[in-house]
Amino acid sequence: MQTYKDLIVWQRGVQLVTSVYQLTEKLPKSEIFGLTSQMRRSAVSIPANIAEGYARKHRAEYIQFLRIAYGSGAELETLMIIIQNLRYAKGSDIREVSDLLDETMRMLNKFISSLTQKT
Repeated sequence: MQTYKDLIVWQRGVQLVTSVYQLTEKLPKSEIFGLTSQMRRSAVSIPANIAEGYARKHRAEYIQFLRIAYGSGAELETLMIIIQNLRYAKGSDIREVSDLLDETMRMLNKFISSLTQKT
């Protein structure tokens, strides 16, 4: 592996950001400084923390940044439930993002576990 860009979990995270931006474009304009902003920030935090942790070059720091990314995923998951409850988006749009988020979270969890076991 040459760079964090080679990590599939990072690539999925970037895809997730794109999907979240597309979904939040459909939210009410009254939510631009609320749910829209919060969802975008939590989504962006996932691949950004994977990249920053990788760049630190120390396993313990890397694991910590991966845990932050995982926490941002949990935050995004909560926000997705809220927009679903408020019926701000179609079920199919929410499912697409939720499925990608679920995949990313599972990958992050496995990655954290594998790095933790190696120490």
